[in-house]
Amino acid sequence: MSRIGNSPIAIPEGVTADIKEGEVTIKGKLGVLTQEISGVSVKVEDGNILVERPSDSKEHKAKHGLYRALLNNMVEGVSKGFTKELELVGVGYRASNQGQKLDLAIGFSHNIVFELPSEVKVETVSEKGKNPIVKLTSHDKQLVGQVAAKIRSFRKPEPYKGKGIKFVGEQIRRKAGKSA
Repeated sequence: MSRIGNSPIAIPEGVTADIKEGEVTIKGKLGVLTQEISGVSVKVEDGNILVERPSDSKEHKAKHGLYRALLNNMVEGVSKGFTKELELVGVGYRASNQGQKLDLAIGFSHNIVFELPSEVKVETVSEKGKNPIVKLTSHDKQLVGQVAAKIRSFRKPEPYKGKGIKFVGEQIRRKAGKSA
């Protein structure tokens, strides 16, 4: 029995769900998201989205929970949005943005200029005495996570001093240096 797949998705005010054959479109105040669906049936009943599977085969069980989770993230995204925060840890590490271009100074000979997709909003916070923070906001959970992972991949946190780009709240596993 799928626990996630069986629970209904409540549609908040200002959000509309449109279901056509094999495709679900969800519109809200923050944007429009579309998801192709196969292997399960989706229907809207009195303010809730229900995902049902045709049989108890392994494939249908897997897709039941998957599509319910994807649709829930779409509804939450177009109503509230998603935010990821990255922290730059290191001496002289800086971040600034002009529109959709993120400029990172992270210890290389040249700055890294990263062009962000138009759906992702970026904001940089630099306070004296604190590490710079890059805030990414979007209605698409998958896209904001992918962009955050790409930015983190420019300089992953290293285990000895902890320098690099990490998510806010991420615990870095530290190692002891060499003993003399």
